[in-house]
Amino acid sequence: MTVTVDAVVIGAGHNGLVAANMLADAGWDVVVLEGTDHVGGAVRSAQITAPGFLNDLCSAFYPLGAGSPPLLALDLEAHGLRWTHAPAVVAHLFPDGRAAVLSRELDLTAESLDRFAPGDGQRWRQMYAEWRRLSGDLLPALLTPFPPVRSGIGLAARAGLGGALRLGRRFLVPARVLGEELFRGDGGRLLLTGLALHTDLTPDDSASGGFGWLLAMLGQQYGFPVPVGGAQQLTDALVRRLAATGNGRIRTGAMVERVIVGGGRALGVRCADGGFVRARRAVLADVPAPTLYQRLVPQDHLPARLLRDLEGFRWDNATLKIDWALSGKAPWISPDVAGAGTIHLGADPQRYAADLAVGRAPRDPFLLIGQMTTADATRSPAGTESLWAYTHLPRPVKPGQVDAELVRTQVTRIEDAMRRHAPGFDDLILAKHVSGPAELAEENPSLVDGAINGGTAAAHQQLFWRPVTNLGRADTPVDRLYLASSSAHPGGGVHGAPGANAARAALSRHRPLLGDVYAAGVGKAMRALYGRE
Repeated sequence: MTVTVDAVVIGAGHNGLVAANMLADAGWDVVVLEGTDHVGGAVRSAQITAPGFLNDLCSAFYPLGAGSPPLLALDLEAHGLRWTHAPAVVAHLFPDGRAAVLSRELDLTAESLDRFAPGDGQRWRQMYAEWRRLSGDLLPALLTPFPPVRSGIGLAARAGLGGALRLGRRFLVPARVLGEELFRGDGGRLLLTGLALHTDLTPDDSASGGFGWLLAMLGQQYGFPVPVGGAQQLTDALVRRLAATGNGRIRTGAMVERVIVGGGRALGVRCADGGFVRARRAVLADVPAPTLYQRLVPQDHLPARLLRDLEGFRWDNATLKIDWALSGKAPWISPDVAGAGTIHLGADPQRYAADLAVGRAPRDPFLLIGQMTTADATRSPAGTESLWAYTHLPRPVKPGQVDAELVRTQVTRIEDAMRRHAPGFDDLILAKHVSGPAELAEENPSLVDGAINGGTAAAHQQLFWRPVTNLGRADTPVDRLYLASSSAHPGGGVHGAPGANAARAALSRHRPLLGDVYAAGVGKAMRALYGRE
């Protein structure tokens, strides 16, 4: 049986759903094909610990989502999405009980940093004032296809030549170096470093400072909000909005096994059940780049140069996550972190990163912790806490072969770190659920070996090098086929930009009069990149 639509979207992760909504808004007939039995990808919730305790299965806090132009343009609040916040945004807890706390109240953030080094609060204020002056153009410039012409011009005008050059350097400098330049005390320095470690970058990697600074400034302006009722509510709002257009529908349990290509164009897809969906205008793939190019598209339709480049594609680190249902609030050694939604603790960041870099499981893992009931009271019964922690592991030597003993060892080390920083933590545990790399990938095939960002955030795999040497755009060497996942620019995080960029590229390809010009230009650029092999 063959179904014909204007566009097929492969994958119902948030990027795929953003793309589907934008195409449906333009009047296109769209079908989203999801291989699993659920929608949302890494933006989902379920009760996996104890009855009455709601857990986000992967992503949880959304600083980029709150400020993302693509998500804001969809007005998801009109479709039931509501945001809420913890009293404090982020706390970095030191082993000696000190804590650096980022609050949406600028004065409180400054006071916290001044306790580490007088004057660091004012330095933070100056940094934030610069952000507020530039962010109106900076965020669109970061999230739109490269180069960002309109927002880039606005940003250059606001920053001036010297400011633009300094801003560019900030996005390239390592987090350790940036922290030492900006602050005198450990509070501001390690707050930035901890935020940089939300990626797979080390404190001494190029671009880690830019990521840390970006998340710090987003946290100061928007906080780290969460959807009331769980991450699933963000997905559900996207689904409701798509249904409301009257132009979009979603099929679950519809695993795509082949993109059909003819005459250099994407013509549709074949599903594992033998069904075909023909696409009049476009196929958009919200799947990792290796999945698209090595499994879904017949390789004789791809340039040999691209396939060779893809051999150098680098995944981000594997992830290990533990969810707990607690009978009470965590007894942290510092009361300053009790109200924080996100907590960083454990590890010398340099040693932790060095261990991962050489494929060794860190003895003292850096932990990223979420106090979900503190952020959203609907997540568990009154007086209790739905809490999780995650850390990174080395990637398996062979894909798909995660060392189960290593996972068990790291679970023990995570629990030891929790006991040191919250004595009596064990006494509060009602239930726990461990999600290692294998479990994450089983739940969501796009999280290959527990990689949650669609590929490393390292500088060599960003902009027009993402996922490989490319145009910094969603276009692929196959006409009418677009990469709409976090493997595409601008990368990981829940902001919808890869999906939005893919939708805009598809719409531009079919714009009256200009569509053929667009296709010819993209085709010429692709041939220049990959040759005619």
